[in-house]
Amino acid sequence: MFPGISIPADGLPSFLSGEPWAVKVPGNPAPIAVGSTTMSSTEALKAGLRGKALRITHYYRDLLWGSVEGHSVPNAGFLEDVVVEDPAFLSTSQVSDSCEGAADSSNDQKNGEEGIIDADNANSEPNSTSATQDDFDGNIVEQVAADVGDLKLTENVDAGETNEEHHVLTTEDVDAYLDKCLLQALHTTVKDKDLPMPGSTLWSNHILPCRPSGITLDIKKSSHKKLTKWLQAKSSAGLFVLQLMLVFWLLIRRHLKSQISVKEDKYKKESMLFSVNRGHPDYLSFKPEKRPAEKASQAVDHAASDNIQPAKILEVTEVYKPSVHVNPIFASVGADTGRLYTFSEACDVVFNYIEKENLVKPTAKSIVVLDPTLSDALFKGAIKKGTTYPTEIHKKDLGSTFVNRMQAHHVVSRGSQSVVRKGALKTIQIVTERRQGNKKMTKLSGLETFLMDPEALASELQKKFACSTTVAELPGKKGQEVLIQGGVIADVAKHLVEQFGIPKRYIEVLDKTARK
Repeated sequence: MFPGISIPADGLPSFLSGEPWAVKVPGNPAPIAVGSTTMSSTEALKAGLRGKALRITHYYRDLLWGSVEGHSVPNAGFLEDVVVEDPAFLSTSQVSDSCEGAADSSNDQKNGEEGIIDADNANSEPNSTSATQDDFDGNIVEQVAADVGDLKLTENVDAGETNEEHHVLTTEDVDAYLDKCLLQALHTTVKDKDLPMPGSTLWSNHILPCRPSGITLDIKKSSHKKLTKWLQAKSSAGLFVLQLMLVFWLLIRRHLKSQISVKEDKYKKESMLFSVNRGHPDYLSFKPEKRPAEKASQAVDHAASDNIQPAKILEVTEVYKPSVHVNPIFASVGADTGRLYTFSEACDVVFNYIEKENLVKPTAKSIVVLDPTLSDALFKGAIKKGTTYPTEIHKKDLGSTFVNRMQAHHVVSRGSQSVVRKGALKTIQIVTERRQGNKKMTKLSGLETFLMDPEALASELQKKFACSTTVAELPGKKGQEVLIQGGVIADVAKHLVEQFGIPKRYIEVLDKTARK
């Protein structure tokens, strides 16, 4: 799941849907699982980094792992029922000053070394391959440690800027850039509709993209050292409101002196951005920069949306097939009885027959005199026995009466897909009802009629409304229904109209939870 992924300081890396990726424990370089991405990085950011990130294919100690003889583990961090940090990897990483909590890390390393000793004593037979691998790993660790001591660490810069002189930022410079990037993000990318927003998302998706060209921001090099402490400092200065449980108080304070309302999540221990006060003095006095990259990004998004929109255009056409009642009329004027006709085309056929047989009443041009063939086509089998057949019909009633005697069909087209079905077009039904525990559930059925994939729609609605969705088979019928957690009946109907072009007359809404 995306909420369980540690996002690097430079933001989410770029990836496509279906790419193979590995899962690692922080502090252990060896993967514990492999899988394929369920969406691209662009789709993940639009979804607010929520939902499933990887579809797992293989993981440590699964049936595939257990089917192999002579099980081996990559390092001492792979235990019987859990995977923890690799002590050898942590000992190598301690040469960097960026590691926090050195005392705790040394204790973990000590415990890890004891685990290695126990693991070595538990082996009943010596393994020459494992010994060779351990010696090889030890040589690599020593070599890396020696190389790291000679390295001079610098800030990351773009490939096109490697020849430029690098400017070392002081702590005061980093603090100033943090404030500037925050205000730039609040003016340009942070929208009220995207709130509430986790602090990590604010940092990786909004603050970092707003940094000037050639500048690398590292929160560890600021005077606050951590993102949470920085937010707490801004809270003390009146820029943020950072509380744990006083949610109602936050909603009141956001209209007063604070610029941003922030609340620390009770379970994730992460600051949440709840609101932005656009009237704050710091916000009003800041003049955001207009960057070409932002315009280019907007142009790309607009072009992408233009390319996607035509695929969602829906066309619904009601057509009719000649039946045994009207076949003589079609045969008389030489029309094909095996094809489908629109309403206007069918009316043209019957009026061509009237003109051919000269059935218009001379004294009243709007009246049609019925001959036996046309009378049978319109009324045979539709009038009770013993009732006299009509001898005349008005032209305004002729077309609808004639078409009603034909077999109704409909054609649904979406992009390159097109399907013809017999019968009248069935509507999409959206029903909200109460389940056990007084919880609301919205059910959506009839999507196949409009060439919509229930699985794809369920995934899309899950991201859009941030709720649980599932797909189930309809009992005793062909097709599937989408089950959506919550009473989102109006939002779902609006989404179908705006995003899929479903006419409102084809959407049937029923709210069983409404009070009488």
